[in-house]
Amino acid sequence: MRNDTISILDGSTFVVSNRAGDVDAAPDQAHGLFFKDTRHLSRWILEVDGKSPDVLSTDDVEYYYAQFFLAPKTGTIYTNPYLSLMRRRLVGDGFVEEITVFNHGATPADVSLRLRIGSDFADLFEVKDALKKKGSLYREVRDGQIVLGYRREDFVRETRIAPDVAAEIDDEGLLFHIRVEPRSEWRTRIAVQPVLGDQVIVPKYMKGAPVAKPELRQGLEGWLDAAPRIASHPDAVRRVYSRSLIDLAALRFRADIVPGASLPAAGLPWFMALFGRDSLLTSYQSLPFAPELAETTLRVLAAAQGKKEDFFHEEEPGKILHELRFGELTWFGERPQAPYFGAADTTPLYLVLLDEYERWTGDTALVRELEPSARAALEWIDRYGDRDGDGYVEYQRNTEAGLENQCWKDSWNSILFANGEVAPSPRATCEIQGYVYDAKVRSARLAREVWGDQVLALRLQQQAAELKRRFNEDFWLPERQFFALALDGKKRKVDSLTSNIGHLLWSRIVEEDKAPALARHLMSPKLFSGWGIRTMAEGEAGYNPIEYHNGTVWPHDSAFVAAGLARYGFREEASRIVEAMLQASVFFRYRLPEVFAGYARSRTVYPVEYPTASSPQAWASGAPLLGLRVMLGLEPEADSLSSDPVLPRSIGLLALHGIPGRWGHADVTAEREDAASLEDIARDWFAERAATIQP
Repeated sequence: MRNDTISILDGSTFVVSNRAGDVDAAPDQAHGLFFKDTRHLSRWILEVDGKSPDVLSTDDVEYYYAQFFLAPKTGTIYTNPYLSLMRRRLVGDGFVEEITVFNHGATPADVSLRLRIGSDFADLFEVKDALKKKGSLYREVRDGQIVLGYRREDFVRETRIAPDVAAEIDDEGLLFHIRVEPRSEWRTRIAVQPVLGDQVIVPKYMKGAPVAKPELRQGLEGWLDAAPRIASHPDAVRRVYSRSLIDLAALRFRADIVPGASLPAAGLPWFMALFGRDSLLTSYQSLPFAPELAETTLRVLAAAQGKKEDFFHEEEPGKILHELRFGELTWFGERPQAPYFGAADTTPLYLVLLDEYERWTGDTALVRELEPSARAALEWIDRYGDRDGDGYVEYQRNTEAGLENQCWKDSWNSILFANGEVAPSPRATCEIQGYVYDAKVRSARLAREVWGDQVLALRLQQQAAELKRRFNEDFWLPERQFFALALDGKKRKVDSLTSNIGHLLWSRIVEEDKAPALARHLMSPKLFSGWGIRTMAEGEAGYNPIEYHNGTVWPHDSAFVAAGLARYGFREEASRIVEAMLQASVFFRYRLPEVFAGYARSRTVYPVEYPTASSPQAWASGAPLLGLRVMLGLEPEADSLSSDPVLPRSIGLLALHGIPGRWGHADVTAEREDAASLEDIARDWFAERAATIQP
């Protein structure tokens, strides 16, 4: 798979470079140093004697630390270089880069080392949409530092670059004239500091050693040590699991809403910010492995919950936010993400997570603390979510700056009829009704068992039962034997076949007699690609295997579909989907991306990449974790953890040790006696039978 960039990140900071460590970003390319939604470096190019060196080796050692080994070009394959270079880059609130030049020869080496530096200070939205800047750039030298700056009225951003050895400073950047003695080395450390207005950010490693800070390394080790230990056959399952945990650790960031609270950002590079839906679903997926993500997500989203009616930001009392940004366009009100509340599913999903968190952890104290937020969310569903009083939650954006679709498939053309026609808004998508049903069922339990409000519990139970009854009548398509994707603005049933029906199983809104038909659709070649569940079925007029939400495969989507199938007893089918996702991850270096193409597995020996997919991405990283829960059949029951494992034939052993919860820590081991042979496992997991591919 494609592997031409190196990305390292920590909190609100990330750097994307080529494999030499260089950045030369095109205006619409998310390369460079980004801090809080602004690109602070768009050019960072190392040259030796006027030429770019060759790449020997590159390694992203930790998620916040990378090193690059380079050698100057000699102009011929017959002459070996006698110099080599190493770049070490540590990211966190800016970054520090250490450059070392080695002289392996017997004579002194005089070297000209150039670092070309620049910044366009692009807002991440400007990068994504290829927009032009409205302010002015400047470049200065202050106290031996290069200062790159941008000003637009009261919005000021700077980047300060300071080497720890003397260098010439010119319009291109830094120039070092160095002599390296025989069998010796020369080194410099360069600190890169973001500045936001009057706030000068100090990089974590500005004065530290040229290795990862001990406390951060221990933080990662502590994160991994706290998670359940895994044993598996094949070992690839363990590798996917480890990669997911590390990526979730990398995506943690502080949203500056609740002091000290960190929760998952949505994904690199486009979504390194707080997204309510992403944090909620990722936290749900991670509950058996890292329950602290759910706790902080619930606290932070409650603190940022809507308090008033705000037309532009689509804020309403009780509503859970969609997105929070800090860049130039939100500063000047040109984009609504400061924060933006344009999501109709985050509020019911908040209630789903609150109940699931208590079921796993027994933390009734947090549920009592967040009772006002939960009640406000329930009030939003009935008062604001149901726009026309028909009993269903609809959405319609207020302005052109808002999202056309406010469900998880939030691209403009994701809600299509079977003939390809775009459904007019307001739209009531099917899965949101399922989330609302689940939220009310779960909130009824919390009202009854934790809040001590029997009246509320009874009312919510009755509302949920009536919603389920009406939904199974109003959304069902008897001629096609599945539920409509949505009701459109004219209350017509949007009749395309999509993965959304699997979310209905997850929320349990589906009547038992309709579930087998949904399972058949989901596992048919039209929806199941062999690598996962397509977002839209092959054969629908809007289907496109490389359209963002209309035919691609999203790992998190497939994981929730699998969880839904398992809830209705289709355990073998659910395990088959999880198996396919895990096998796909092998071709992405065990890291599932946000999305990949929906081509049938029979056409390729590997899943096909989607060109702008985020990686790592939070709910894609959480998908294998939910998949493990599905295969092992893990469910909290009172103060114990139950397990009813169903493994696919290519997994002979799966064991988790130290699963945290209200029971303390539990161990679960599952084996499949009729597991495939080692040869068959290798074939299934690495798709070695290329000869069987259909022309």
